[in-house]
Amino acid sequence: MDVSLLKYLNSTEEYLAFLCGPKRSHLFLPMTLVYALIFIVGVTGNLLVCLVILKHRNMKTPTNYYLFSLAISDLLVLIFGMPLEVYEMWSNYPFLFGAVGCYFKTALFETVCFASILSVTTVSVERYIAIIHPFRAKLKSSRKRVLKILVILWTFSVLFSVPNTSIHGIMLQYFPNGTLVPDSATCTVVKPMWIYNCIIQATSFLFYMLPMGVISVLYYLMGLKLRQDKSLETDEMSMNIQRPSRKSVTKMLFVLVMVFAVCWAPFHIDRLFFSFVLDWTEPLANVFNTIHVVSGVFFYLSSAVNPLIYNLLSRRFRSAFLNVMPLHCKSWNIKHPADGVPPQRSRYILGHRSLVDSAEDVSPPCTHRTSVCSSHLSTVL
Repeated sequence: MDVSLLKYLNSTEEYLAFLCGPKRSHLFLPMTLVYALIFIVGVTGNLLVCLVILKHRNMKTPTNYYLFSLAISDLLVLIFGMPLEVYEMWSNYPFLFGAVGCYFKTALFETVCFASILSVTTVSVERYIAIIHPFRAKLKSSRKRVLKILVILWTFSVLFSVPNTSIHGIMLQYFPNGTLVPDSATCTVVKPMWIYNCIIQATSFLFYMLPMGVISVLYYLMGLKLRQDKSLETDEMSMNIQRPSRKSVTKMLFVLVMVFAVCWAPFHIDRLFFSFVLDWTEPLANVFNTIHVVSGVFFYLSSAVNPLIYNLLSRRFRSAFLNVMPLHCKSWNIKHPADGVPPQRSRYILGHRSLVDSAEDVSPPCTHRTSVCSSHLSTVL
């Protein structure tokens, strides 16, 4: 027996704290309050997004199906993922849901993470095609095609979640004499850490760095196209709605992508930091713990902020939101008609510009936290 362990063997609680860190996070109360606020805003907003798309026929467009899918993914992570994380901050061990619960938790976060970035990338690519190749976009745009893309997107997300899910499991702790430590079960990595490190580094590159690089190039090219198109001024004079519609949709997508990038950056920094550091010191552990807390807040914030952006940047969504709100919200809307009445789409066709602007207001949300052994990784340190 290591002499340094003797002082931790006075009680089971002290020994578990030595092996697994404190049972309850010292940030439990403030983080619970922050998460509760994010939960209320996020669940309410994403339910409204789903409701307006299902209720309003004019909102059932191919591009809005992406929004519906992403709202569902946000709801999954908020309803199933956030309570689990809050519970683990309150009681880091034992993990009460067994191996199946551990696999479900890891697979849920991984799948939603991958589905979010793939959806953001897909919507950005389709917007690029609509700006650069409008006739091709018009020919290919259909609800059936979008549904097929969504099925493929979610299938790939589930498949890519398997590697990280498969290396997780229930870990039990034992006393030096070989007996089991009661209530020591944790959901964590049970395979060699080099496998976990390789998976994290590969997925961070494939599902964050590479897509964000592609998206940045696409929006740069779209910006050049919009600035170089001299005929926009003529269109604006003859059909006032076209230029604002074309540029406002692109602007909203750009804002949402930037929000997505900011919200998910701490999350990937957190995972990469843990995967690259081999020799931990107390200063490194303190830095990691800080990043871990920040990444959790921004991760769940990404699931709540998208409906707010829809409301701020899309008059169509704002009007639809108000239509499904209670009566007092509708009466407020009557007093402020400019905020809720969307412009009517012109029926005139002026060349390819009408094809570009036929798309509805679309916007990809930013969603969702992958398992990095959750809060117990930081508490171990």
